[in-house]
Amino acid sequence: MKNDRTARVKDVIVGLVVVALLTFLDQYTKVLAAAKLPGKPVDILPGVFRLQYLENTGAAFGLFNNQLVFFYVITVVFLAAAVLFYLRMPRERRYLPIRIIALFLMAGALGNFIDRVMLRYVRDFLYFCLIDFPIFNVADIYVTCSAAAIFILLLGVYKEEDLEKIENAVRGRRAEDDQ
Repeated sequence: MKNDRTARVKDVIVGLVVVALLTFLDQYTKVLAAAKLPGKPVDILPGVFRLQYLENTGAAFGLFNNQLVFFYVITVVFLAAAVLFYLRMPRERRYLPIRIIALFLMAGALGNFIDRVMLRYVRDFLYFCLIDFPIFNVADIYVTCSAAAIFILLLGVYKEEDLEKIENAVRGRRAEDDQ
C-alpha cells in the first residue's frame, strides 16, 4: 500500500515537472516570437515554411473568434479530464505512452490557456505557407501530435482488453468490481 502511494506521488511530481517544462517551452517561444517577429516574417524555407507572428483570438481556421468564455470553459473541463485520466491511468509500462501523451495534451491546453487569460489572444508564429496551413504555435504541436499518437495507439497497439482496462481505471473501477 505504501509503495503504491509513493509511486503515485512520484507520478504526480514527475507529471507536474513535465507539464511545467513543456508549458515553459511553449511560453518562451511565444515570448520570443512576440519580441522578434511582428511585422517582419522570417523565411526558414522560402515558399514552404516561415516564422510569422499572429495574435489569434479564435481557434484554427478562424473558428470561434473572440469567444473567450467558451475557450475558458472548454479548457478547464479538458484539463480536469486530462488530469483525472493521467492520475487514474494504469501505471504499467504498457500504458506509459498514453500517460505521456496526456502530459503533452495538458501542456498544450495550458500553454494556450495562459495566453487567453493573460492576453485575450493566443500567440501563433509557425506557418507552412506552401499549403497555406493556419499559423500555429508549440502548444498546438503538442495537441496535434498527441491526438495523432492516440489514434495510432488505439488502432495499432492497444487491444480490446487494454481499452477495457483503461476505461475501468478512468472510471475508478478495478477489474474485480466488474465480476
